[in-house]
Amino acid sequence: MKNLIILFSLISSLSFSQEQNYTQTDVRISNWIDGSLVVPNSGSDQLAIIIAGSGPTDRDGNQNFLKSNNLKKLAIALADNNIASFRYDKRIVKQIKTNTIDPNIRFDDFVTDAMDVVKYFKSKNEFKKIYIIGHSQGSLIGMLAAKTDVDGMISLAGAGQSIDNVIIEQVEKTAPMFTTDTKRVFDTLRSGKTTTNYPPALASVFDISIQEFMMSWMKYDPAQVINELNIPILLINGTKDLQVEPDEAELLHAANKNSELKLIDKMNHVLFIIEGDAQENAKSYNNPSLKISEELIKSIVDFIKQ
Repeated sequence: MKNLIILFSLISSLSFSQEQNYTQTDVRISNWIDGSLVVPNSGSDQLAIIIAGSGPTDRDGNQNFLKSNNLKKLAIALADNNIASFRYDKRIVKQIKTNTIDPNIRFDDFVTDAMDVVKYFKSKNEFKKIYIIGHSQGSLIGMLAAKTDVDGMISLAGAGQSIDNVIIEQVEKTAPMFTTDTKRVFDTLRSGKTTTNYPPALASVFDISIQEFMMSWMKYDPAQVINELNIPILLINGTKDLQVEPDEAELLHAANKNSELKLIDKMNHVLFIIEGDAQENAKSYNNPSLKISEELIKSIVDFIKQ
């Protein structure tokens, strides 16, 4: 009997320690945007709107075959620090689920969605301050949406130059034999024309079905966009980011001297700390058991609460 009492006590203690300190509510912003509002049980005057990166990325930071739950973990970490958050599925996620994919989707549609989210919460008047946290592609989307009068902008692994220049640099480093073709195709896209004249190896970048979208994306220079922002800005990048190197964050920092730059040692693109090699880094993209960087969380919390 004594052993049963001890066991019951341990189970009760464990259950108590795992009790959620936040409430999560599904919120519909528009026909295309659904998301999760996470509010600490103690309440919060501050809301962070989390914008995901490129591709069909959902509110938790996942895609079909890549599950890290990094954005969900970020939202929970913010709640642990008494900061509310809203994260949402990109519109392409809902289109895929409902089999209503729009072939004419453009980068500006993502910006419109982010602006709609900001306007929704400003109209509710439930939070005194609203911040945007944009991850990867979401960084540029967030900077453009930040023009709707938010209180601060946080860029996580955001590019500092237009997407065409980012891709050209990546090709130069990883597949230099395709550099000339890559530059040629981008020159064509800059002229407003599409083309089928590209090597099959570059189909993932230049498939005819995404060229119009690429044109709508590459017209934005993140350095120019951030230069126009007159709000507190925090730029964060990891030194083990395989997709966006720290130099990109430094370009953004140089474009807006009022920004704060934070480089986190060993953090990768999906916000995990990587002690090993590139193989371990790549595997982490599909490992939801990992924890996001504690230094990342502290940097964001300190910035919002300053």
